Amino acid sequence: MNFEAKITPVVIVSCILAVVGKFMIGYGVGICVGVTSMDDFLKKFSPVVYNQTHSENHDSNYCKYDNQKLQLVTSSHYLAGLIATFLASHTIRKLGHRLNMIIAGMFYLAGVVLNASAENLCLVITGRVLLGCGVGIANLAIPLFLSEIAPTRNRGCLNVLIQLNVSIGILIANLINYGTNQIEGGWGWRLSVGLTSVPALILTGGSFLVTDTPKSLIERGLLEDGKAVLRRIRGTDNIDSEFNDIFLKIKPPIEHPFQNLLRRRNRPPLVIAVLFQIFQQLTGINAIIFYAPVLFNTLGFNNLESLCSAVLIAVINFLATFISIYYFDKFKRRSLLLQAGFQMFLSQIVIATVLRINITDHSSHLGIKYAIIVVVMLCSFVAAFGWSWGVLGWLIPSEIFPLEARSAGQSVTVCVNLFFTFVIAQASLSMLCHLKFGIFLFFSGWVLVMSLFVVFFLPETKNVPIEEMSNRVWKHHWFWKRFIEPPIEVELSSDLTR
Repeated sequence: MNFEAKITPVVIVSCILAVVGKFMIGYGVGICVGVTSMDDFLKKFSPVVYNQTHSENHDSNYCKYDNQKLQLVTSSHYLAGLIATFLASHTIRKLGHRLNMIIAGMFYLAGVVLNASAENLCLVITGRVLLGCGVGIANLAIPLFLSEIAPTRNRGCLNVLIQLNVSIGILIANLINYGTNQIEGGWGWRLSVGLTSVPALILTGGSFLVTDTPKSLIERGLLEDGKAVLRRIRGTDNIDSEFNDIFLKIKPPIEHPFQNLLRRRNRPPLVIAVLFQIFQQLTGINAIIFYAPVLFNTLGFNNLESLCSAVLIAVINFLATFISIYYFDKFKRRSLLLQAGFQMFLSQIVIATVLRINITDHSSHLGIKYAIIVVVMLCSFVAAFGWSWGVLGWLIPSEIFPLEARSAGQSVTVCVNLFFTFVIAQASLSMLCHLKFGIFLFFSGWVLVMSLFVVFFLPETKNVPIEEMSNRVWKHHWFWKRFIEPPIEVELSSDLTR
């Protein structure tokens, strides 16, 4: 239903804050990717790794960056985000979206200050934990804030376009890393990290200029404030119908959503959502995104070539995400996942074959021809992920949970994703050391497994209303119907005997 609404200054500022917040999240990911491979950073915080990367006497080229403390710089960010997401789900209900955006910005600024001024690895990791807390809160608060502020007719478009800014943030961060790596004096990496404060300052300061959402105010019992804010953000006095619609749709919170989630009839969406988050990480996408410069260094690229190649990967990631906005809803979910699965599998097999032939423990020079093949195959892999699992890995779980378990289901989805992101970030460089070229065979094996899962266990969910998922999808699926039919029969018979 469309209500009377204008694009008011409050809506414009809110959209800018959402853009900046998502950009901040992507920028933080991209900056860490490049900084942890810079010589000046390694000299100060990981001299063991620095010596390994510049020594001719090392056990294996694949093991030059194998260091648990160095990996913790990346992975701690996501473990902190996991914890912060749990806390934010409660503080948003109690305090509203606006205050949580301010808290997220302050956490992020504290992390930037610690990272940019750090003199030891402990401070770097502490700063990354604070950044992770900011990201965990912002990732939950910003989409909710925008969806409740934006006019109904513009809501979907704005949300999709703003999600794109995570990829833009990663791209800009890689470009900045490429520039700051050429600064002499050992402070280039500090500039890369310090610039993260710009979007964080805009988010924090701008959040003081906006109001909380009408829905949040009404949920907390502030009805008159909610009506006044709705009048202000819509730019009209004709807000009674929208106010009543919001008020009527605010229902008492569903009791025991996690108990509902564990019921037998909710087994299909729970299993699919959890496995989708695990599969998304086991494609190897974050091993590439997080450690692209390190990977290219391992393959014999010099530092500038590695950062330049990482920029190219970020560009492809951005373009694939951008393209997906226009067509992912025109094709069936299963078709997209299977096409991308084939492309990712083939790309990783080619990369593993090239590395097996050309890279040994003590020789890491690919040559121009093979280097181009590896870069092209990595771009092919990232593009396939971007227009399939990168989008649908989140969209499909959001489509399949029933109302009684939706909040719990989404919480589990986010937390499983963050946990396995942490695992991959912490283990990737060690896996590269021990599996060598086989790391790509490992991930390609999982791509094959997840593609088979799509073939046999994922029903088509495109254009199926959430409330009809049980009757139109689960009850007619060859495997999942066994979890749906018995409980329904039991419930119907018990109702008839009352």
